[in-house]
Parts: sequence; C-alpha cells; structure tokens
Amino acid sequence: MAGFLGAFVIIASLVYGQWSYFVIFFALALFSLWEFYRLMKLQNYLPIRVLGVIIGGLMFVFSFLIESQNWNSNYYYALFPLASLSLVVKLYKKTDNNPIINIAIFYLGITYVALPFALMNMVVFHGGGYGYKILLGLLLIIWASDTGAYFAGTFFGKTKLFQRISPKKSWEGLVGGAIMAVLFAFIMSRYHTDLYLWEWLVVAAIVVVVGTYGDLVESLFKRSMEIKDSGASIPGHGGFLDRFDSLILSIPFIVVFLKLFN
Repeated sequence: MAGFLGAFVIIASLVYGQWSYFVIFFALALFSLWEFYRLMKLQNYLPIRVLGVIIGGLMFVFSFLIESQNWNSNYYYALFPLASLSLVVKLYKKTDNNPIINIAIFYLGITYVALPFALMNMVVFHGGGYGYKILLGLLLIIWASDTGAYFAGTFFGKTKLFQRISPKKSWEGLVGGAIMAVLFAFIMSRYHTDLYLWEWLVVAAIVVVVGTYGDLVESLFKRSMEIKDSGASIPGHGGFLDRFDSLILSIPFIVVFLKLFN
C-alpha cells in the first residue's frame, strides 16, 4: 500500500505543476541524501551530514531556478566554496581519526545522490517550459522494468546475473524487465509525443542497462554494510535509496542523451 501511495503522490506532483513537483522532489532529494549519510555513520564513518544535505538541497534549488526561471547559471559557482568548507570543518574535529575518508564520503553523497536529483530539473524543463511527460515516462518505464524483472525472475529465474552482489537477480529477470520496459516505451510514444519512438526506446535501454547497475551498486553498499534495506522510511519497501537507486544512476545518462541527441 505504501508503494502505491508513494507512486500516486509522485505522479500527482508531476502532473499538477512545477511547484508541486519542486516540493516533492526537493523533499525526496533531502531524505535520500540524509539516508545515505546515515548509512555511512552506521559504519562508524563521520561525513558532515548537515553541510552535505544543505549543499545537496541548494543544488536542487539552484538547478530548478536556473532551468525554470532563467536564473544566471553563475549561481552554481556559489556551491564550490560551500563544499570546500568540509575541509575546514574537519580541521576542528579532534575525534575524527579518518578525516580524508570522511571527506571523500561527504563528496560521494553529493555526487551519487544530490547531483542526479538536481539533473532531474533539466529533464522536466528540457523543452524550455515545464513538462512532466519525459520524467513521468522514465519513472513508469523503471517501475515496469522492476515489475517485469521480479515476476520473470520469480517464475523463470535460474541463471544468476551477479551472484556475488545480488544472489536473487537472474538473466531471466533482466530479460523480463527489458520486455516490460520496451512495451512501456511503445505505450509512452503513443500518448506522449515529447520524444519519438526511437528516443523512448533509448530511454528504455538506459533503464534496463544503467538502472540494473544502479540497483547492483545499491546492493553492493548494503552488502558491504551487512544490511537488508537502506532504511525503513517506506513501510514494506525499505528506504528512499532502495526505491530510487535505478533512477539515480539513470538520470545522468538520460540528461546526456537529451542534450546531445534530442
């Protein structure tokens, strides 16, 4: 039930307008980044969580305002001195025995989690004005792929895809997910003509390949920490990173594709 409710809120925020989209996805960016740093702290690392979340939030806000309100892109430069504060802060942390590692984790959170959420603004404002159809289509293709992979893997899965990282994933599941992704790409091309059919098919291919790696990367994190889920924020569905791992890794590739080939 929580998964359906979450999907409904996300879809409704996209369809309703740019400010409802901003509120929901800004919140998702902050919660996901905080969850990432919380996971690192469970392993006795000490990234600067508050500063990281502030910078991640500002990345999303600046990206949104630059893309939607034609703010000067020079505002991005304000993020660099803020990020460098992590180096100064660690000078005063006498109890931090691994400052270099913790600074690296601080930047990893910004790059791995915050940056993809900021790039989503380039997707929804790709045509010059606010348009929800590409991001909505991407989400539907990801959810369709996950569903197809789950059922195909459950009923037909025999050949392990990446047993060292995720023992349950199979090549049969990957094929099932790919079929569903392509099917939804065809459906999106019929009802949402922001992209041509071949472009929706490229989006589906990115989801199948890159999204699968995104899921595996998240599994690698959890396996190294010996935990089942990244959190318990979504009842029955784990944490925010569990739900958005495919999207997080796919978005940079989608943006590059849209900017270079669309």
